[in-house]
Amino acid sequence: MLIAQITDLHTGSRIKMPGYEVDTLSRVAKAVAHLNALDPAPDLVLATGDLTRDGAREEYEALKAAFASLAMPVYLLPGNHDDRAMLRAVFGEQGYLPDDGFLHYTIEEPPLRIVALDTQIPGESRGELCASRLAWFEATLDAAPERPTLIAMHHPPFSTGLPEFDRIGLSGAEAMGAIVARHPQIETILCGHVHREITLRWHGTLVTVTPSAAYQYPLELKESAGFRPVDEPPACRLCHWRPEVGLVSHLSYIIG
Repeated sequence: MLIAQITDLHTGSRIKMPGYEVDTLSRVAKAVAHLNALDPAPDLVLATGDLTRDGAREEYEALKAAFASLAMPVYLLPGNHDDRAMLRAVFGEQGYLPDDGFLHYTIEEPPLRIVALDTQIPGESRGELCASRLAWFEATLDAAPERPTLIAMHHPPFSTGLPEFDRIGLSGAEAMGAIVARHPQIETILCGHVHREITLRWHGTLVTVTPSAAYQYPLELKESAGFRPVDEPPACRLCHWRPEVGLVSHLSYIIG
């Protein structure tokens, strides 16, 4: 099984880079073309939040039109720039999003079980796993303790060492870690939010943050002047599951 992850698309934004601007919708189109050209093709795509700039309906409609040419199914999660109601209104017909409440779900068909977690706090940049979300997460893991499982979420559940992003990190991460430690079937946790690649061994599993498919932020392990995009290539992640090996993760740059 081959799973692709794209994240932080920010559809609707125009990002200023040294000497030029990035139209994020054009970057989405390039990401779709990149995924379609892969051989072997991914079985599915996980889009782990910040799908739009403002959570506006027209941004989701533009994203839906761009995704229409994907050769494989795509599953969406909200990030801090998203709007649950609009995401559900535009993409709800695909059947995997809950009709109300948090946008948690599972993908049960593949050999690798996928659990998607909604970490959004409406109107805020930081994320949260409240008691209700944590209870759903633990019950979902308890329901299939023998199945190898991948977790997808937007906000990383650890301190990254990047001050700008740690100020808008995830509340409830410590409680999540205790749940993760009790469930050794978790192969990995995939996140976004930071627009950089980061990897950490965490409570007995591996957490990986994937760079944006639109634009990146600099590696600044000190206080800085705020969020300033840098001219680094967009990327996606490919997770190759083989039962006899496990889950092998590759970063694939979106060039062109």
